[in-house]
Amino acid sequence: MRLFLVALQFLTRLPVRLSRFEPGWLNDCVRHFPLVGVLVGAAGAAVLVGAAQLWPAWVAAVLALTATVALTGGFHEDGLADTFDALGGIVPRDKALAIMKDSRIGSYGALALGLSLLLRTALLAVLAARPMLGAVAAMLASHALARAAAVGVMVSLPYGGDAEHAKAKPLALAVAPRNFVIALGWCGLLSVALAAGGVDQPKLGAAVAAAALTALLMRQWLKRRLGGYTGDGLGATEQLVEIAVLLAFTASF
Repeated sequence: MRLFLVALQFLTRLPVRLSRFEPGWLNDCVRHFPLVGVLVGAAGAAVLVGAAQLWPAWVAAVLALTATVALTGGFHEDGLADTFDALGGIVPRDKALAIMKDSRIGSYGALALGLSLLLRTALLAVLAARPMLGAVAAMLASHALARAAAVGVMVSLPYGGDAEHAKAKPLALAVAPRNFVIALGWCGLLSVALAAGGVDQPKLGAAVAAAALTALLMRQWLKRRLGGYTGDGLGATEQLVEIAVLLAFTASF
């Protein structure tokens, strides 16, 4: 519970209070990132389902996306923009890392962020116009699998930036593989629950496959360009996997 609260404090804007804190907890709390994703996804799903009863699907989609962004403070969106600003062009590793630390947004970052928001809104609008079980499942799965994917990238790569100046220094240290195993366990439990609840199993399987493939591609991109992951790279991974999972749930097959 303590590690879950640390994860909740780290990934969201919820006012979590801890009586004390140890840096090592931040390293181990990543095992519960998918569970935080379930809560964020549940909040977004609640807004999507409720708003769809009052407004057109696209309005419900915008409101649902707004709710999740507000809950996380745009944490992952910031990483997406910084990553594409840094890696969108052909620059050396040191220059790319310097761009990531720049608080200003460039053309690559603006394009990536704008297209991501547009695509997620469109996908949520499609879900809002369909039976709500699928919409809820897609929201839960996309947020949980996206955060598990970030943990997988973190475990499988070294830190690619300057560990001494990392914003969350404990996460720049080696993350134990057991944390990824536990994160996958949370995703497994969610998948079983969704399947038992009547969610289309081929869609669920496609979503898991899309998440895994996107995570592997992001891992290779970060390894090739930076030699490892950064916090911004993990945020970009979360966003792209979230989109991949929503694409799988909305695909016609």
